[in-house]
Amino acid sequence: MSSRSRAPGATPSLRGRLLTFLLVPVLLVLVGDALLTYAGALAYSNSIHDKDLSDSAVTLATMESSHGLAGDIAPQARFLLEFDPDGRTFFTIDSSKRGRLDQNEDIPPNATVPAVGAAPRLYDTMHRRRPLRAAVMRVPSADDPSDILTIQVAETLKGRRQRAGEILLLTVPLQSLLILAILCLVWFGVTHGLRVLDPLTARLARREHDLGPIGETDVPVEILPLTRTIDGLFARLRGVFVLQERFIADAAHQLRTPLAGLRMHVERALANRSPEAMADAFEHIERLTARASRASTQLLSLTRAQSPNSDHTPLVDIDLQKAVPGMVGQRIHDAIAAGVDLGFEGGDQPRVVRGDALMLQEMLDNLIDNAIAHAGRGSSVTVGVAADPAGGSQLIVEDNGPGVPDEWLSRLGERFFRAPSAREGGTGLGLAIVERIADVHAANVRFSHARGGGLRVEIVFPVAIER
Repeated sequence: MSSRSRAPGATPSLRGRLLTFLLVPVLLVLVGDALLTYAGALAYSNSIHDKDLSDSAVTLATMESSHGLAGDIAPQARFLLEFDPDGRTFFTIDSSKRGRLDQNEDIPPNATVPAVGAAPRLYDTMHRRRPLRAAVMRVPSADDPSDILTIQVAETLKGRRQRAGEILLLTVPLQSLLILAILCLVWFGVTHGLRVLDPLTARLARREHDLGPIGETDVPVEILPLTRTIDGLFARLRGVFVLQERFIADAAHQLRTPLAGLRMHVERALANRSPEAMADAFEHIERLTARASRASTQLLSLTRAQSPNSDHTPLVDIDLQKAVPGMVGQRIHDAIAAGVDLGFEGGDQPRVVRGDALMLQEMLDNLIDNAIAHAGRGSSVTVGVAADPAGGSQLIVEDNGPGVPDEWLSRLGERFFRAPSAREGGTGLGLAIVERIADVHAANVRFSHARGGGLRVEIVFPVAIER
């Protein structure tokens, strides 16, 4: 029964489904076997009755050809033909010279007649809308060898069907008992066969917070796809829990300092209510609030980027040559406020990649924020799109700020890592977010020195092949 037609609250039964799939075909086999048995019994009955019918024709022909004819058939032959406990027998005797000699019913002749002295020929015919089985043979007359006698004997089909029914009644009870025994064995086999799941059920019931793999030690082969799917679910849940624990630890790490500073400056403002002290405290509170807000935003962005669901984000074709200028344009006001010259450089050829527009915007925002924050006032930040020598596309962000020493380049992108020369106020999460979003897009992140002495970040996308 499907879930659509199942009554509300009903629980599907594996045992019930197995028994249904096994018992219903067995019952159908029983019905089919009964039909085949009847057909076989009828064929067997027909063969026996055909032989008897041929023997009757041969006996009548022998008696008539041996004793001659005086106008009627011999009493012994008539008794032989008219005695039929299962139905009714008909006969006709025709002489080639004298015409119809005797009959008890008019039997339609066969289209083809056998040769003189040949074995009887059997055929089907109708008599008064009733089917008959007839036998015909030709023999010479005892009185006149040149006179050919044509003898036809026919019978109704009642006896044949009665014999077939008797055979069916004999075999069906035995077959029914056999089928019943099979049904009981199926029921027993399914019921006891499902007990192989009991050890697995007991092992899972003993678990409390264990999300480790179920394993395959006591799992039937037929259940392995289910347990492997559950293992995959457990793995994703473990990833979610790890991500949750990491988020809590990161939040505690990033928010502890600004929150402690906020409390300190609030207490300072409450203790000294002079305008100068209040103004200085509020200035510090504003900076710490902005820092906490930025840290919270980046923590959420990093957690969202690290979520297992991000690996299944649908990617579409995006032309970086058309999309990136608009993304850069949204940051012009921030760059002007920071005293940074923000620009874009691109070519004429389309640079199509497989990506998610919102995630690409977030990645570029973090790169621009990082460049603006570390390059400083009076610097320039350039965003570019170019072809990669390997055949893909590059998204490039570079600045002419102080840059990063060689020994720290390899650590850029680590969570909470900030180069010793970096300015205060950063969280160390921006480039980690960039790294994670690049992973979702199967892209590589490369850090190097810019031509003007600053930092150059290249996001190298593979060739856009639809997945």
